Amino acid sequence: MMHPAIKIGVTYTGSDEKHSNYVQWLKGSDPIEIITLQPQHTDLSCIKDFDAIVLSGGVDMHPRFYNNPNIIYPNAPLHFHEKRDEFEIAVFHESQQCQLPLLGICRGMQLINCIQGGTLRQDIGTISNAIHRFEEHDKAHGINIVKGTLLSEITGVTRTITNSAHHQCIDLLGEGLTINCGSDDGIIEGVEWTEKENKSFFLAIQWHPERMYKFHLSELPSAKNIRDRFLKEIKKVA
Repeated sequence: MMHPAIKIGVTYTGSDEKHSNYVQWLKGSDPIEIITLQPQHTDLSCIKDFDAIVLSGGVDMHPRFYNNPNIIYPNAPLHFHEKRDEFEIAVFHESQQCQLPLLGICRGMQLINCIQGGTLRQDIGTISNAIHRFEEHDKAHGINIVKGTLLSEITGVTRTITNSAHHQCIDLLGEGLTINCGSDDGIIEGVEWTEKENKSFFLAIQWHPERMYKFHLSELPSAKNIRDRFLKEIKKVA
């Protein structure tokens, strides 16, 4: 008897090429169905039919979603996508209502932090951008993982390498969140729930595990272990 495929909803990152990285990384060789979530095509009532949600990377959130009136700052996008922001905020709330496993990646982590009442540093500055900001390619750097966290349990290490493609970061930490790792220059690289009891799996990270294969780093715990654990958690509830 064939088991039905796992069904994961992934928010559209804004580029077909980048979105395909999520699809390939999550599917691997497993019977997994990836559904693209977009404000113009997705009925929020269908979220309950998924087995898990991934909030993907992409363009900066509009600053109004973290109560900042400043829309002109270094490396700001030419256009914000407020409909995407509003849609993904609604997807997050629906996923939590349905207790679906949730993975937030890059922008996805920043979005969740803001939903929880946190704020963002609008641009991390010249020195940190040299380490973190995407130029022609992703960059790579080390992270230090906090012992005793979910991320520590998943990776089994206290230090590893990640890729990097961001110019914003968490400033004020959102309510109910705990920092699980950081970069050497002090940027928050991952968060999770402080209180995990009676909550579905949740992990949010600043890097892009879905494209670490480009660095030949896809077997590192910061990519492979996260995918493996995410799928394991999905199978528990699917």
